Parts: sequence; structure tokens; C-alpha cells
Amino acid sequence: MRLSHPTTGLAPGRDAPLGASLRDGGVNVAVFSEHAEAIELCLFDADGLKETARLRLHGPRDGIFSGFLPGAGPGLIYGLRAHGPHQPAQGHRFNPRKLLLDPTAREIVAPPGGFVWHDALLGYPAGRPEADLGMDPRDSAAWALKARVAPALPLLAAQADPRIDDAEVVLYEVHVRDFTMRLPGLPPALRGTFLGLAHPAALAHFRALGVTTLSLLPVQHHLDEPGLVARGRINHWGYNTIGFFAADPRFATAGPGPTEAAGRAEEVRRSARATTEFRAMVQALHEAGLEVVVDIVFNHTAEGSELGHTLSWRGLDHAAWYRLKPGDRRRCEDFSGCGNTLNAAHPRVLQFVLDALRHWVQVMGVDGFRFDLAPALGRAASGRFKPHAPFFAALLQDPVLARARLIAEPWDLGPDGHRTGGFPGRWLEWNDRFRDDIRRWWLGQGIDRATFARRFCGSADLFHRGRRTPLCSVNFITAHDGFTLVDLSSHDRKHNEANGEDNRDGRDGEPSAAFGAEGPSEDPAIAATRSRVRRALLATLLLAQGTPMMASGDETGHSRGGNNNAYCQDNATGWIDWPGADASMTAFATRVLALRRSHPLLRHDRWFHPRPGRHGEPVLTWHRPDGQAPTVEDWHDGADQALACRIDPGPRADEATPACLWIAFNPGSEPVRFTLPPGRWALRLDTAEGDPADPRPRHPDGDALEATPSPRGAEWDAWLDVSARSLFVLESTTP
Repeated sequence: MRLSHPTTGLAPGRDAPLGASLRDGGVNVAVFSEHAEAIELCLFDADGLKETARLRLHGPRDGIFSGFLPGAGPGLIYGLRAHGPHQPAQGHRFNPRKLLLDPTAREIVAPPGGFVWHDALLGYPAGRPEADLGMDPRDSAAWALKARVAPALPLLAAQADPRIDDAEVVLYEVHVRDFTMRLPGLPPALRGTFLGLAHPAALAHFRALGVTTLSLLPVQHHLDEPGLVARGRINHWGYNTIGFFAADPRFATAGPGPTEAAGRAEEVRRSARATTEFRAMVQALHEAGLEVVVDIVFNHTAEGSELGHTLSWRGLDHAAWYRLKPGDRRRCEDFSGCGNTLNAAHPRVLQFVLDALRHWVQVMGVDGFRFDLAPALGRAASGRFKPHAPFFAALLQDPVLARARLIAEPWDLGPDGHRTGGFPGRWLEWNDRFRDDIRRWWLGQGIDRATFARRFCGSADLFHRGRRTPLCSVNFITAHDGFTLVDLSSHDRKHNEANGEDNRDGRDGEPSAAFGAEGPSEDPAIAATRSRVRRALLATLLLAQGTPMMASGDETGHSRGGNNNAYCQDNATGWIDWPGADASMTAFATRVLALRRSHPLLRHDRWFHPRPGRHGEPVLTWHRPDGQAPTVEDWHDGADQALACRIDPGPRADEATPACLWIAFNPGSEPVRFTLPPGRWALRLDTAEGDPADPRPRHPDGDALEATPSPRGAEWDAWLDVSARSLFVLESTTP
């Protein structure tokens, strides 16, 4: 296809870095496309409305088209048009009538009034049989997203960097808007924004609670899916990225101008303000001693399936950027459930991913990433997951990314998609087995002692391989998707009707229990049972081996009314109910986190030994309520579940050696009497009652907790009644 505009005005450019970059008094543009025949740089006026020039990029050279525009600078608004074969059956969907967003855009400009899914953004004529085989002739520029050249920013990576020790990390999953919309003490202008998360009111909560690392739901520029828009809803969580290098302007502070023209200029600048305010947020969090991890969604893009719109990657080179089905290259492989899968096995796509990650570390200042549906990034061309795939190898040797925290959501919809425990080296992984097994244990849903003990001690069945440690297991009870802590103990079934999908969305059969009444209950017995279960669940999470992750709002008693998939609820369902916060639950979470910080054996970063060893490593032993070691039958008896563990620091005693711990678990509906090991013990935690009023060692009868051998030698006189659905933590006070 012949170009419609001359190519004068664009000098030869450099092939790196990809995207638009400032240099030598102008702007260098470099774009990857393996199959394009030509790519045009399209320039727009300051409002992004009128196309003023089309300039042909030089190349390709090794798949890169580039050019240099002298005299250009920050604020330049541009798009791309790609010329090449239109052969959908072979995976090629080039259409130069479609204006394309630069995949590396640092700032993104929406059309006036915001982005809409107009049919002109489709690469094919909509509504016809076999429509995607055709080629739509309409120009899409009026409805397309455009890139804006960003100013050069100083790097943040070398500045205030808390670098929490791995064993100290407590993750706290946060949605920027949900956390800040109703937070007391926050100025209205900062609600729902990055700056709101950096406000002293938010920082005070993080520090008082005792978490170390914020894990933010997606903060990159995203779009609401067409189906959601048709139902009058939005993608509140943001797992539909269009700009992997751009902070989402929905989290920037608002500042519309007094006139329509000024308002449009403000709209254009809001993307730039999102970047500035995100960087300010990270700096404030770092200064408060907190790390920042961001959720990043490299498994798919917002363009959807092969029947989706042509916004960026599809128009630049559909066959290279996306995974296509073997034997049917007309169709996208969908390992994400969102219509497409980014082709991270391609070297240039991998380069794009790594460039984006480095941008968020160096320019935006983050400390690490949580990778959504992470196996998709480690799949070879065959579709098989490979722990030593190019993506993992590249991260390992990258001088910037090698030190970043890397957290995987270790499942996708590809072949053999559940990969928990299969990631390499120092990767942390969300452990959904911990979530479900620990829930079922405390809810009385058939989990035996062996399974509970395995999860409490770091899930060795999943992670004890190679040189991996228990810290690789990200333990969690709740997360953004699924029930909240309140709802999993108040509902037998999900209630997602407000999402507009006839309650079909969200997880069916999620482990939960209503304890006699669906939803809120005024029955004191039901309320007491629910409260005990919540405390026991939260304490188990924070005391278990591994890296704990709390979901924000669980410590305040937030409920979503039984909605276990509130992804489209930008309202009181999703926003944390700070005015109605449960202060006692917040205080309890704070106390348990303080206990974790105070005792090294609760932050042990190696596998516990089952018996004293010559190396003096800490030892964890399990006991029945009568003090004896469980038999094989005891471990797998689903009817009798009460269990205790003793954690000893090992034989190498010195002044720094911590005291041993004894933890008793009773998930049953009746109290259980536990025999204590010999020695003197101080009660550190009782989830049935919270902290004891008197912090000194005490016996159930009022005396010090002391266990000494009886004349019979094999039996102990001291005992402790552990309340129903609760756990106790005792600490040795024996000199």
C-alpha cells in the first residue's frame, strides 16, 4: 500500500530505546514490527485532535523502524500507522487507516470526553459474516488513544530505598482508590488518588499496623472492557492494561480548567500528573520505611481477541506481539481468559516487557512486582511452561531487575496451568493451597492435621526443592478476588448480583461458612463464633512460616456484602468502610504483627528440623493435646483435629537465642485441654479473648503457668484449656 504523505522532515534515528525518547535537541522514535513494510509517525496538535503530519520512519533494521525529529520535545502528541500484509488467516492484520498507540507511551492522551469503543477502532467491518477477514476503511484517529512525549525524569532507584529484609516482609494488598475514598483525615481532593495513599493519615495506619510492603493492584493505564461498558460498569481493579509504561490518570488529582479549552488542556496533562504524583507517593512511602510492589499484567492486553479492536500491538504486528493458535493462526491463543496472550517468548516482546519493568523500578521507584497470571510469561513457543524460560533467565541477569521483589500469581489458563511451587529461585508465589486449606481447617471442612501442619510450616510439598526457602510461599487467607475475611465467615455462597452477570461470575464453592445465618446476624452466639474464626484465621496467617500477605480492609472488618468478585464495584462495596471499622479487630491484627516482629522463630527463613541436629538449627515438633507425638493415624484423622507445636531455637544457646514457643490450635466447636511441656510459660496470645489483661505469666487457676514432671515421669500435671475455634501462643520463661 502506497504511503499517503511525504517522508521529509524525519532524519535517521537510533534503534534503541524503543518508543519516543529525548536526545540531541529532538525526539527519537523507535518501533518494533517484524512483519510491517512501513510505519508512519503521525503528529497532532497540542490538543491531540488534528493530525498535522505523517512522516515515514526509516527501516526496518532487525525489526526496528526509527527516526529522529529535530526540534521536537516534551508534550509532542503522536500516533503510528503500520503498513503491511492483511492476511488474517496467517495472523497478519495490518490496516494503515487505524491510528495506533505507541506500546511504550509514558503519557496517554484520550479523545475529548474520554475513550469510547467506537466501531471505527475495529480493523475489520463489524457485523458481517467472517467479518474479521475483511479490512475496515474508516480512519480511527478521532477515537484513538495517542501518545505524548514525556519529559526526562531523574531516576528514583538510588534514592530512599527501604529494602526490607526478606524474613521481615509482611505484604499488604491495597487498591489505591478503595483504601483512600473514605479514609478519615484525608482531604476530599486526595480521595482515590496516589497522593491520598501517601498522606500522613494513610502512612499512620500502615506504620501502626506493622506491615512492611504495599502490594498495589494495577496502577498502569487501563481500559474498561466493551462488555462492561455495555452494562454501564467499569473495570475498577484495572486488570486490562493499555499503557504498560504509563501511570493511570484515574489516580491523579483532578484539576479541570474554568473554560472548555482550559479543561481540554488539563485533560491532556492529567497523564503527566499521574506520573509525577505516583513518584511522589513512592518517595513518601519509602521515607516512611515502606516498600512498594505493583501488580503488573503482562499476560494480555486490552485489545482482546482477534475479534477485538485495533489500538496498538494488533495493528503494529499482530502475529509477532500475540501468541496465535498452532494450525489456526487466525485465532489468538488465550491463556489469560481475556481473549489474547502476549507473546513473551518473542525476543522483541521480551525486550518490551523488561524495558517496562526497568522503567517502573528506575523512573517510578517501585521495589518489585506481582505478576498477574505469571505462567504466561514463562511459556515456550510450544505452550509448555519452562522454569528456565528466557523471561526468567533475563530477569536473573538484569542488573536493575535482579534485586527487585518478584511475586508470581502462579496459575493461568494454559496447558497444565497451575504451577504453584514451580517458579525458579527467589521468586515468591501466591499459595492458594494455604488459603483454601487453612480456611477449611478453621471452618471445620474436612482438613486433617497433616495438611494443616504442612501449610503452617511453609508448604514443603510445594516449595522445598533446590535452594528455595519457606519464604517463597506467599501465604494469604484473602485477596482482592474472593471473599473478605468478614464475608468468608458470614456467607455460605457468593452474592455477585450487582455485577450484572446473574451471579455467574466469581469463584463457585469458595471455602466459607455462615455459621447459621447467611449474611449479617444479630445473634450473639453466631457473632461470637464468627469473631473467633476470623481472629484464628488472621493469627494463623501471621504466625505461619512463609511470607504473609494481608488484604487491606480485613483488619478493619470490611464486608463486601458477600460479593466475591467486586472487580466492577467502584462504590461502597469496594471502598473500605473506615467509618464502620472494627477497632478491636484492628488492634488484634496489630498485636499479632507485633508478636511476629518480636520473635525470630516466627520469622524463620529456613526449613525447620523435625528433631535436634548437630548444626543447632531451630526445631519444630508436633504434639497431640495429651502431649504425645501424633501417630500416622492421628495425622489423618479428620474427626480429631486439635494440635500443638513446639518451636525450639536449637542447642546453641547464647544471650541472643530466643525463647521457645508453644502454639496450640483448636479448630473444633468445644474447648480442648492441652498438656503443657515442662517449664514456665507466659501467655502471649489468646485469639478467643485477645491480649490478657495481665501480661504476666498466669495459670488458668490464677497462678503462673508451670509444668513439671509428675512422680510417674511420663505425665505432666500442668494443662491449659484452649477455647473452641481458637489458638494460644505461649513463650517459655524458663531461664
